[in-house]
Amino acid sequence: MPLNAIPRVFLVGPMGAGKTTVGRRLAQALRRDFIDSDQEIEQRVGASIPLIFEVEGEAGFRAREKAVIAELTQRPAIVLATGGGAILDPENRRCLVGRGFVIYLHTSVNEQLCRTRYDNHRPLLQTANPRARLEGLFTVRDPLYRDVADLIIASDGQSPRAIIQRILKHIQEDSPCFIPTP
Repeated sequence: MPLNAIPRVFLVGPMGAGKTTVGRRLAQALRRDFIDSDQEIEQRVGASIPLIFEVEGEAGFRAREKAVIAELTQRPAIVLATGGGAILDPENRRCLVGRGFVIYLHTSVNEQLCRTRYDNHRPLLQTANPRARLEGLFTVRDPLYRDVADLIIASDGQSPRAIIQRILKHIQEDSPCFIPTP
C-alpha cells in the first residue's frame, strides 16, 4: 500500500535511536502532528516513566503502553515515536503494521551507550552493566523491529536532518504522488 494511502508514520527502534528528535522534525516536514508514546503516558498518568516502573513495575507500564499504542495508532495524520519496548507486545506490532508506515531507526549498542550515558530517565539502564543490558535488549528486539519495518534507517553517526532527508527521499521514490497533509 503506498504511503499516501496511509495517514500515519510510526517510528520504532531502541532507546537512543533518535525516534523523538527525528519524529518531531519529520512531522514538521510532512505537516503532521507529532506524538511520543512515552511522553503521552507520562502526561496521562502525571508521573515519569521511572516512577511508573518503580510503582507498577515493567508489566504495569507495558499495560499502559499497550492501551496508548492502540489508541494513538488510530489517529489520522500523525508521526508517532514509540517507546523502545513497545514492539514486545504482539498486539502493538499488529497495530503498527496494520495502521501505518513503520520506520525502524536502527542504532548500534555503542551508539546507544554514547547517547544515553548521562540519561537517568531510562529505568532499564539503571543497572551495573548498561552495555550487557542493551546487548540483551538488542538480541530480543532487533528481529521484532525488522519484522514490522517498512523502512530501516541506520542512525549511527547521522544527524537528525540527514536521517529525515533519507526518509523523505524514500517516500518520494516509493510514492511519488505522496502529498503531505495540509
